[in-house]
Amino acid sequence: MRVIALLLSVLVITPIVGADYQTGDEDWREIEVNMSGWTDGPELEGSPMDEPRPGDAVVRIEVEYKPSHLASEVKGEIIIELFEEWAPITTNNMIMHVENGIYDGIFFHRVIDDFVTQAGDPTCKKSGVYPATSLTCGGGGSGGSIPLEHNENLSHVDGAIGMARSQEPDSADTQWYIAETEAHGLDPENRDDEGYATFGIVRNGMSHVRAIATVPTTDDPTGQEIVVNPASSAGRPIWEVHISTVEMIGVIPTPNDGNEIETESFFATAAGKVTLSTLFLGVIAGGYLVFLRTKEDEFEAILLDESSDQ
Repeated sequence: MRVIALLLSVLVITPIVGADYQTGDEDWREIEVNMSGWTDGPELEGSPMDEPRPGDAVVRIEVEYKPSHLASEVKGEIIIELFEEWAPITTNNMIMHVENGIYDGIFFHRVIDDFVTQAGDPTCKKSGVYPATSLTCGGGGSGGSIPLEHNENLSHVDGAIGMARSQEPDSADTQWYIAETEAHGLDPENRDDEGYATFGIVRNGMSHVRAIATVPTTDDPTGQEIVVNPASSAGRPIWEVHISTVEMIGVIPTPNDGNEIETESFFATAAGKVTLSTLFLGVIAGGYLVFLRTKEDEFEAILLDESSDQ
C-alpha cells in the first residue's frame, strides 16, 4: 500500500488549454443494451449504485494491455453505466467528450494497485514507440472545466468512475479514473477539500480493471510489489495500457411488466400457437354445442305447447 500522499496525488492534474471539440449526435439513445452477458461486475456493498437504472447512458471502453512482462497482450472491454439523473453535469461532460472521440487512442497514464486506474487525458498518446508521449501527458485536457457535483446516492464504491481534478474543486475536465476497490476516502464527507465527483459504475469488465491495476509501473516495476521504486510516484505503466475506442452504445433498458413478458413470450412459441389454435377450436365447438342445445330446448318447448293444446 502506498503512502497516503501518493494515493491522493494520483488524482491531481494541471489543466492546459486544449482544442475546441464539436458535439456529436445521440442516435445511440434509441438503443437498449442487452445486459444478459453482464457477469463481470464489481463487488456490491448495498449502495444505491448497485442496480442499473433504466434510461441511463452506457459507455464502452475497449482496452489492450499486457498484464505482466511475460504475458501476451489482452484485449477486452469495460462497460460503464453513467448515472445521468444523479450527476447530470458530469455525465453530460463525459458523453460530450466520448462523442467527440477525444479518448480514442489514448492510454491509462497512471495506475495504482488497490486504489484507482486513471485515464482521459487526450494528450496521452504514444509518440512513435511507447512510452514516448507528449510532455503534457497527465496534465492535459480540453481546456474547459465543470463544477464539482455530488449526490447522496453516489460514492466511491468498488468499480465507481470519478472525475480527476486539480486542487481547485471546480476544475474537472476530461480526465477520469476507475476505483479498483472501494475508495471512500475520496468521498466529500471524508475529506476537507470537498472530495471527488463520482458519476457512474462498471457494469461489466471489472476483471480488466483489476488486471490493469496490477500491471508493472514505474513505481512497481514487477507489478507484484516485490521492488518499489522510491524515485517514482507517477504510476506510469511500463507497457502501454491502450484505449482503442470509447463509445456510447445505448441506454439501460426499461423492464416490461412481468405478465406481459410471459404472455408474449409464450404465445410466440410453437406450443403457444398450438394452444391458441386449440382454444379457438374449443370456442367454436362450444358455441356450436350451445347452439344445438338452444335449438333442442326450443323444439322441446314446441312439443310441450302442442301437448298442452291437445
